Amino acid sequence: MILQFGVILFFLAVGELIVWATDIPVPSSIIGMLLLAASLRAGLIKPRHVDRLANFLVHNLGFFFVPAGVGLMNCLGIIADEWLPIVAASVGSTVIIIAVTGRMHITVRHIIARRLRKKRQSDTKDYGISD
Repeated sequence: MILQFGVILFFLAVGELIVWATDIPVPSSIIGMLLLAASLRAGLIKPRHVDRLANFLVHNLGFFFVPAGVGLMNCLGIIADEWLPIVAASVGSTVIIIAVTGRMHITVRHIIARRLRKKRQSDTKDYGISD
């Protein structure tokens, strides 16, 4: 498990190095996890190199939200003063995300259906079958 921790920390460190060198406004942990995912996808890292630690972290994920919750409780005065814009932004962004996701789903389904129809038509022409 220590080796697995080292692999994950390595990718976090590479993410930190990239952010430090380029000043891009993306958290280093996100960059590190994207690099880890790309390495897993490319086969450079095997899932067995990180699976036990990843399962442990996922099973204890709620514990990692405690500091964020405490920080949020420290800001209750600000939240109470600005609750309307916070709720409006949350509801508005949720509606937009659902609409865009639904539209993309419909679009992708139409594209896939069109490709399947074209494939079936070309298959029937290849065998001399007509509708």
